Amino acid sequence: MDFRLSLLGLILALLTSILAVDRNNFKLCEQSSFCRRLRKYEQGQGHYGFNLSTLQVGDNSIETTVVNTEVPTANLKLVLTTLVGNIFRVTVDEVNGLYPRYKPQFALNGEPQVAQLEVLERSQDAVTVKTGDNKVILKAKPLKIEFYQGDNLVSVVNAKGLFAFEHYRNKPAEGEVDVQIKDDPGAWEENFKSHHDNKPRGPSAIGVDFNFPNAQRAYGLPEHGDFLPLKTTTKSGSDPYRLYNLDVFEYELDSTMAIYGAVPVVYAHSSKQTVGIFWHNAAETWVDITNSKDGNVVSSLVNLVSGSSNDPNVDVRFMSESGAIDFFVLMGPTPKAVVKQYAALTGVHGLPQLFSLAYHQSRWNYITQDDVTTVVANFDAHNLPLDAMWLDIDYTEGRKYFTWEPLKFSEPEKMISNITSTGRKLIVIIDPHIKRESGYFVHEDFLKYDFYVKNKDGSVYEGWCWPGSSSYPDFYNPAARDYYKKLYGFDTFKGTTHDVWIWNDMNEPSVFNGPEVTMPKDIIHYGGWEHRDVHNEYAMTHILSTHEGLLLRSPHRRPFILTRGHFAGSQRYAAIWTGDNEAKWSHLAASFPMCLSEALGGFSFCGADVGGFFNNPDTELLQRWYQGAIWLPFFRSHTHIDTRRREPFLFPDEVINRIRTALRVRYAHLPLWYTLFFELETSGEPVIRPLFYHYPDDERALDIDNTLLVGHSVLTRPVTEPGESSVEVYLPGGSEAIWYDLEGFRAYRGGNHRIPVNLDRHVVFYRGGAIVPRKDRPRRSSTVMHRDPFTLYIALDAKQTASGTLFVDDYESFEYKNNKKYLYLRFNFENNKLTSSLIDKTDYPTEEWIERVVILGQAKGVKGAKITSKSLGTVKLETSYDAELRSLTIRKPGVSVREPFTIELF
Repeated sequence: MDFRLSLLGLILALLTSILAVDRNNFKLCEQSSFCRRLRKYEQGQGHYGFNLSTLQVGDNSIETTVVNTEVPTANLKLVLTTLVGNIFRVTVDEVNGLYPRYKPQFALNGEPQVAQLEVLERSQDAVTVKTGDNKVILKAKPLKIEFYQGDNLVSVVNAKGLFAFEHYRNKPAEGEVDVQIKDDPGAWEENFKSHHDNKPRGPSAIGVDFNFPNAQRAYGLPEHGDFLPLKTTTKSGSDPYRLYNLDVFEYELDSTMAIYGAVPVVYAHSSKQTVGIFWHNAAETWVDITNSKDGNVVSSLVNLVSGSSNDPNVDVRFMSESGAIDFFVLMGPTPKAVVKQYAALTGVHGLPQLFSLAYHQSRWNYITQDDVTTVVANFDAHNLPLDAMWLDIDYTEGRKYFTWEPLKFSEPEKMISNITSTGRKLIVIIDPHIKRESGYFVHEDFLKYDFYVKNKDGSVYEGWCWPGSSSYPDFYNPAARDYYKKLYGFDTFKGTTHDVWIWNDMNEPSVFNGPEVTMPKDIIHYGGWEHRDVHNEYAMTHILSTHEGLLLRSPHRRPFILTRGHFAGSQRYAAIWTGDNEAKWSHLAASFPMCLSEALGGFSFCGADVGGFFNNPDTELLQRWYQGAIWLPFFRSHTHIDTRRREPFLFPDEVINRIRTALRVRYAHLPLWYTLFFELETSGEPVIRPLFYHYPDDERALDIDNTLLVGHSVLTRPVTEPGESSVEVYLPGGSEAIWYDLEGFRAYRGGNHRIPVNLDRHVVFYRGGAIVPRKDRPRRSSTVMHRDPFTLYIALDAKQTASGTLFVDDYESFEYKNNKKYLYLRFNFENNKLTSSLIDKTDYPTEEWIERVVILGQAKGVKGAKITSKSLGTVKLETSYDAELRSLTIRKPGVSVREPFTIELF
């Protein structure tokens, strides 16, 4: 019986992989009853208002009643709260509703800190409140909320009168008319293909529209296979952006359809103001976008010819199937400020272990423990750096997680020792589905303790995934989470060590025989919540349990987890990748805007499967993919079981050489990546950034998503077309800005440039004004780089100045947080003098030192240099000058990074 079940599961999986590219397997808005219903609302026909006679004022919030003229008995309460950091929170919920409304439990990184509120004016028609430089006006009839920064109107809630709140109610008797729902046949029960949704609690949709006067673009709403600027979706035939975590094989590009992640945050941007909305809701959500000036060349020409001077604006409309209205208005006013405000609410990824920022090698599947050991040995034999090997589902016994296949992986401890002895780590996959097999201890325990999600009749839900018949942990049950986290312990997951980390996949959750390849919405979770209420949050509960388990198992090591499903706040626990991409140039190109969008949504630790998961890249595409992927934070090659093996050492020497060169560039820049992740944790600034983030008033940067900034030091633009001999690159900052080509340190001024390329060259620049710390000694893994010396690359700006930072600790533990065992340094260059100083008054007993200093853009005439520090005194240093490259090299300063120093040119 077990064999037949597994075979059926395999057949279903294969059918899914074949059919999932068919768009018909996933809903359009018109096929989702609540989206169809809300989208039919007519602008200006709103039926909601405030009864301001009920207004209650507190130190940090105001409360008032929301009335619905169509359904006067549906009582709603609105609460507006002022929060620290230029943030407002607005909630609307039913008063004594028939059922409680769900609010996400895990997205927020603690309860937001409130700020003082002041009432400026109050009448029956409007109330004005103020906090800091921001004020809000609530207008009673019709309901409208205006947000101002100073006297500048930056956002309007319900500007188009599309506010919607379907209150819970008993099902009308036959012949009765529900005035709020009217004639929608899917309101009380709904079918999609062969699946039936019983909707036992009836319709409960909510929706709010937001207008952003003068905004030019909207960004955010990951995850979609789409461009960075959000497109207009309100044109005829267009679908809204859908946020509903789904397992979509070979997902479409240039598409608003849902894939693996759902992060309901959007930013409206102009050269003068950036404002954000975080829609705090875990149910299926659709988002309509209207850009009045949509970056459309034709409309821009029409406006130019006609003399039209209509101010731009952006409209955003959130529509969710269930839950309370709960949104945060992030007042900015800059891209940097608004992204940091979102980070303050939902948190950031903690400083990862250094190895996780290096190169990872994976495929589905490495078939034996000897295969794994051989791959590692071949990386060493070809001088290719590597930090982690990955195992997909078939390392397990019959796809039962927390077990090992007894024949092919009979000695996991030995295999792991072979890997870790060379400085590497092992990552293994753990999916949420549990095989329903008698005698499998995890399944038996979940049945015994009643830890599975349930059907609406109270029986255990059974779906199909990789093992065949499976059930799914109910991570909303605290006892289930507590049990699950203990599964990662060495006494339970036997054969693992402190150097084994986790990949949580298929956690949307993926259910091969479920509606849209996921769990039915009327499944019941702990607390009585329907799956429709919590769907987008489910993956987060999975990785939260894993994170807690790894901390319990290895309390002195920072956990590494990769997740596919994700929601707002998931970034606190895991890295992500862009899922099942294809070996196509278009998917290489899409990896940059997809990860940039994720970074704006809190997920800096993002990457894409190098070379594409499906199909086989030609060698040109593979090389270009490596050259581009080294500039994304998460860097892993991963591929489907049916593809040809593509480990770098399998290719001709010229291909190996180019991949090796790219890998070494990545490893040389690990100090920069590591420092940026520390600064992400401490300041909330994303590690990778679109151009408009640092150049918000540059309209030419608004639509550029084929180029990204690593921090504010490095700019890269991958080659994303075959046979290219040159690429167009826009360097921001104006004519005074200087950018240095990494290939030869040639200086370019800001503006458009066509840069020549060949297979040995990809396009990377250092920003003039940046100091980039590097480790330039080639090594086989990051672990053996821990004590290597640094080289500082000083890229001078037009004023002959530059600055940069460096973070140093033990690269794996929590000592930097618990006992302040770290160094955080600032380097500054001006007046021909380089200084190093401590930003934080801490210490770490590192052996790392400064091996070399390279100054780009240095004028002729330097005769030498001298260093001054407490341990060295004052010592002359050897220098050399390259007139062609205008670069000065200072050799062997020999000073520890622990002590402040000065290097002076003369």
